[in-house]
Amino acid sequence: MDGWVWALVGLVVGAGAAWSVARLVHAARAASVETERDLLRERVLDLEASLAEDMETAALLAPLKDALVRVEQHVGVLERDRVQQFGSLRALLGRVEAETQGLGKATASLAGSLRSSSVRGAWGEVQLRRVLEASGMLARCDFDEQVTAVSAHERTVRPDVVVRLPGRKSLVVDAKAPMTHFLDAQAEDLPDDERTALLGRHAAALAAHVGALSAKEYWSAFRDGPELVVCFVPSDAMLAAAMAAQPALHEKALTQRVVLVGPGSLLALLRTVAFTWQQDALSQSARELLDLGRELHARLGTLGAHTAKVGRSLQSSVEAYNAMVGALESRVLVTARRMRDLEVVTDDLDVLEPVRSGPRPLTAQELIDAVTAPDDRPQLVLDEGDDGPGTAAGARVG
Repeated sequence: MDGWVWALVGLVVGAGAAWSVARLVHAARAASVETERDLLRERVLDLEASLAEDMETAALLAPLKDALVRVEQHVGVLERDRVQQFGSLRALLGRVEAETQGLGKATASLAGSLRSSSVRGAWGEVQLRRVLEASGMLARCDFDEQVTAVSAHERTVRPDVVVRLPGRKSLVVDAKAPMTHFLDAQAEDLPDDERTALLGRHAAALAAHVGALSAKEYWSAFRDGPELVVCFVPSDAMLAAAMAAQPALHEKALTQRVVLVGPGSLLALLRTVAFTWQQDALSQSARELLDLGRELHARLGTLGAHTAKVGRSLQSSVEAYNAMVGALESRVLVTARRMRDLEVVTDDLDVLEPVRSGPRPLTAQELIDAVTAPDDRPQLVLDEGDDGPGTAAGARVG
């Protein structure tokens, strides 16, 4: 019996303990659930706030999205145009490459042709003719070609061009220049030292040509010009290469009365000659205008003298007329009016008025001087022309 009581008591105590433990576990679980609920509620609130902020940000970024879409479309158009332009550029570069190859072949052919002295001389003359035409000069008017003359050494010289200068002067131009070594130096696969040596030979050949021109003494054959000769080098590159190889070449040529010029320098020289012609024409026109002014001034003086003479004649005529009117009034009309008083006639005689205005005197000092010094002026001579003597058409100043 006691065992059953003790068992029942143990069962009751175990049930209470189990219930207490279960209650504690339930309370812990409830607290955990409440904590998790609060955390979830806060998380939801945070998500809602973040969503609201994202929606605001999306609303703000909507125009930027549209702009990015437009930029993307524009970039697509630019990319398409770029592809087309690259295609056109590639085709253009292909044509340029083909033309460059053709130009290289033509240049090589021209260089080969220029190695001939006859072709080289003809090319120099053509270049010289082009420069002359570019400067505005005309053949046989401003310059002469292939003029033959005899120098002081009894040698026949024949310069390429003789340019005419004002005052019946002339300028001799020679268009022959060596260029073989310069053409050899233009090879692409040529070493630098060999190219430098060829350019040195080119400068030496040009210096020798300058000496040959100086020995011809063109200025002795054309004595009406400056004592120098213009050596025309058909290419500025050739002249620059020679100057670079021999910097003193230009001064040395000047001491030998030879002027080295390229197309650009010769064009400037010829333009200067053209300007000199223009100034000479202006000076001639000014001299003619001065002579005409002096002649006109002298003729105006003569005309003033004759005008004064006419004025004096008119003054004498007015005085004679007034004297005649006075005599008529005091001597003749008095007796005629007495006949009316005697009733011999019935009509009244008109009253004659004297002329009270005279000719206007001369006031210009030039005309007055011409009147006071008539012996130093030309005379006005009247010719009998088609309009008869004394008319305006037959008047001339002698």
